[in-house]
Amino acid sequence: MWDQRYSEPEFAYGQQPNDFLVACLNAIPANSKVLCLAEGQGRNAVYLAQQGHEVTAVDQSAVGLQRAEQLAVEKGVSIHTVVADLAAFDLGENQWDAIVSIAAHLPPAVREKLHQRVKTALKPSGVFILEAYSPAHLALPGIGGPPPHQAELLMSLDLLHQELAGLNFEIAHEIERHLEEGQYHCGLSGVVQVLARKP
Repeated sequence: MWDQRYSEPEFAYGQQPNDFLVACLNAIPANSKVLCLAEGQGRNAVYLAQQGHEVTAVDQSAVGLQRAEQLAVEKGVSIHTVVADLAAFDLGENQWDAIVSIAAHLPPAVREKLHQRVKTALKPSGVFILEAYSPAHLALPGIGGPPPHQAELLMSLDLLHQELAGLNFEIAHEIERHLEEGQYHCGLSGVVQVLARKP
């Protein structure tokens, strides 16, 4: 599915970075080492590289990451890309100043283990920035996110408090907001947003 979506002429989720990531930019120290999870075609990774960060983008789709590399060249920056399954990807230990997860919807068992690895992989004072579709989205008209038959992929704030226990939450809320991120994320949507820092 993802290779097919990322092969379409238009960028699936646009070329502009996620609004919540932009709003959290000041939480990432200058010249940071940043990991972007499920990064797709690279809009967020390229934006962070434009801000002077050293960025690694991980995704299961080689097609998506090829587009990410092309976008980086067009914008005059470089990013490192890794084709990998997040169920098995080694994030390392005390390695990242920031880890970014934008719409990385995974099966609960995979997500829980990934979030444990996120906590280990962050450096002390490192930040985790996440936006994902919430269960409230199923009742809203916006396009995007897991379909109703995959509702287990949606994320609630209560769930994230459990999975990210040990991090200090600086932003934590579930909201409705209007998305304009290409043809696959648009309209009034229900999302959960988290900015959490490792002690």
